[in-house]
Amino acid sequence: MSSTSFDVVNPATEQVVTTVPLADVAETDAAVARARTAFDSWRHVAAADRGRLLRRFADRVEDSLEELAQLEVANSGHTIGNARWEAGNVRDVLTYYSAAPERLLGKQIPVAGGVDITFHEPLGVVGVIVPWNFPMPIAGWAFAPALAAGNTVVLKPAELTPLTALELERIALEAGIPEGVLNVVAGPGSVCGRRLVEHPDVAKVAFTGSTEVGRGIAEGAAATIKRVTLELGGKSANVVFADADLAAAAAAAPGAVFANAGQDCCARSRILVQRSALDEFLALLEPAVTGIRVGDPLDDATQMGPLISAGQRESVGSYLAGGAPVAIRGRAPDGPGYWFAPTVVGPVGNDERVAVEEIFGPIACVIAFEDEAVALANDTIYGLSGSIWTRDGARALRVARALETGVLSVNSNTSVRVATPFGGFKQSGVGRELGPHALEHYTELKTVYYATGG
Repeated sequence: MSSTSFDVVNPATEQVVTTVPLADVAETDAAVARARTAFDSWRHVAAADRGRLLRRFADRVEDSLEELAQLEVANSGHTIGNARWEAGNVRDVLTYYSAAPERLLGKQIPVAGGVDITFHEPLGVVGVIVPWNFPMPIAGWAFAPALAAGNTVVLKPAELTPLTALELERIALEAGIPEGVLNVVAGPGSVCGRRLVEHPDVAKVAFTGSTEVGRGIAEGAAATIKRVTLELGGKSANVVFADADLAAAAAAAPGAVFANAGQDCCARSRILVQRSALDEFLALLEPAVTGIRVGDPLDDATQMGPLISAGQRESVGSYLAGGAPVAIRGRAPDGPGYWFAPTVVGPVGNDERVAVEEIFGPIACVIAFEDEAVALANDTIYGLSGSIWTRDGARALRVARALETGVLSVNSNTSVRVATPFGGFKQSGVGRELGPHALEHYTELKTVYYATGG
C-alpha cells in the first residue's frame, strides 16, 4: 500500500481483498465539476423520465443483489443475511423515490391581487459522505432522494469500505443514469470529505458518522452556508417496564445491540430495566446473549460477524478494562479476524463511561430504575432511537412523547423503514432521511407571486 492507494482488508480473515487508488483534492474537484455540468441537464429531465431511470437503477441493483452482498461481506465483515438485506434496501429506497419526481407538489396560497404558487427546486451538487458501518444503505438513503429531486451527487465512501459504492456507480451508468449524475470519489475524509464541505459548488452535504466529526462538518459548511443533513451518534435506551412481556423483551434485546457487531448508531446499548423485574430479565437475557452465533459471515446461520478493524477492536475492548462488571458474555472465534464476543455489563450507573459514550461495538449495559426511566433515558447528549416495552398502552404513549428521541418503537426494536422518517434529536443530528420528509432536505422552496390585477 502506498500513499496513493489503500489495501481493503476483509475483517473476518485479515486478508487483503483488493487495492483501491485514493482520490485527492484534484480528483474531488473534477468529480464536483462533472456533477455541476450534469446538473444543468439532469434537473430538466422530465419528472416521469427521471422516475423511470431510477426504477431502472433499482432493477439493476436487484439483478446484482447477490454480487453486492458478497462484496459487502468481504469488505465490511457483515453477515451474508445482513448484506443481502442491505443491498435489497438500496433497491427498495430507489424504488420508493422513483415515484417522487412526479410528486414534488407545490401549493397555491390565497393572496390578494394575484396568485401565489410554490415550487420545490433542486439544490445543485450534493456531497454525500458515508461511514463504514453500513456503506450501501446509508449511501442509498442520500443519493436516492437527492437524485429524485433533480440534484447530482458526489459520493465519498469511508476509506475502509469503498467497494460497494464503486460498484453502485458502475450499476447506475449501466442503468442509464447519465454520466456525471452520480460520482464516487474514494479517498480519505480529511482530504476528499473536507474538500466537499469547503467546495463552493457543493450546495449541500449529507453526512453520517460520529458526532465529533459532524460538528466539524457543520462548522465547515457554515463558511458557504451549505445545507446539511447530519445523522450522528447515539446511545439509545431500551426501556423495559416490569409489566412488559419480559421473555419477548429479553429475546429481542441482543439483536438491538449486537447486530452488525454493535457498529450501529441506532444500537439500544443502554438497557433500562425496572428494578423489580431486573433479576428475571437478566436470567432471560443470558441464554439470548450466549446463544448468539458469532463466526464466518458467509455462513447463513451466523448472527454476528467481526468488528471492522483492529483499531476498532482495541477501542471497544477499552470499555471492559479496569474490572468492568461483566454480567453476561457470549463467544467469539479465535484466530484471524477482528472478533469480539457479545457482552453485557451491569447493573451500572447511568453516569459511568460505558453508559455515557458511544462504544460502537457489541457491549450493552444494564441500568436499573424505579420510576425515573424517562429522566435516565433523556440524560444523554444523544437522541436517535429507542424502545419501550410495556403492556400498558397509555404508558407507552406517555413515555414515547416524553423521550427526547427521533425514532421510537413500542414492544419492538425497529428503527428503519423506507417509508418513514429517520433522524435524531439533540446531538444525534440535523434533518431527516427516508420517507417523504427526506425530499424537503434536498430541495429549496420557491414562492412565485403572479399579479392578476383587478
